[in-house]
Amino acid sequence: MKAIALGLMLAAGTTVAVAQQKPAAPAKVPAAIAAALADPARADQAGDDERRQAAAVLAFSGVKPGDTVIDYLPGKGYWTRIFSGIVGPKGHVYAYWPAAGQKYAEKSLPMIQGWKLPNATAQVQAVNLPASDKPVDLFWTVQNYHDVANNAGEPALRAFDQAVFKLLKSGGTYVIIDHADTVGKGLANTNTTHRIDPDAVKRQVQSVGFRFVGESKVLRNAEDDHSKNVFDPAIRGRTDQFVYKFRKP
Repeated sequence: MKAIALGLMLAAGTTVAVAQQKPAAPAKVPAAIAAALADPARADQAGDDERRQAAAVLAFSGVKPGDTVIDYLPGKGYWTRIFSGIVGPKGHVYAYWPAAGQKYAEKSLPMIQGWKLPNATAQVQAVNLPASDKPVDLFWTVQNYHDVANNAGEPALRAFDQAVFKLLKSGGTYVIIDHADTVGKGLANTNTTHRIDPDAVKRQVQSVGFRFVGESKVLRNAEDDHSKNVFDPAIRGRTDQFVYKFRKP
């Protein structure tokens, strides 16, 4: 009845005061993350912060001062340098490439080492699965998980996830950011369009004992129909990406 009455009043030209819903406030970014992002020493990479939604995904990860972090397959060290600022002198960041990925480290490794970050270690590991000689708080990998499945499928992903599970502390966090494929595609396109089905990732990681904590949707893009290769200029840098967080019980 109230809805009908409101409709009649509007039709008659009666002015009706309607409460405006306030937009949701943006999530608060912890001070350590804000300070790390504002560090003038990383001005050469700060232009990527908005595109990568750095503040939001880092806040979602829960990383904090004192943490030990592995940035796996770190590319040009974008995240490594930010993590170094966040974890501070009581924490440590390990930028690791697997032995089989040595060629990808040839340019980036000297650059990252040249920054002389006092709480960071960058190196190519002697093994092909993630490993650590001490328990880790956060294992982080961005746009790399789909590559683990290339030519090797689920067994390779399972071995990778089991290795991550082993090196994390109890309560430790595993964050995967990757290019989304259409749900139902599974691993079909990991080596062609370089995408992976988010549901397949969730099932795979949980199968080795991780608990799914949640997803940040800040990198989702509904305009990406998942048909294009992620390196296609029409979509590169704007792909639909999922940000998943898992926890070791």
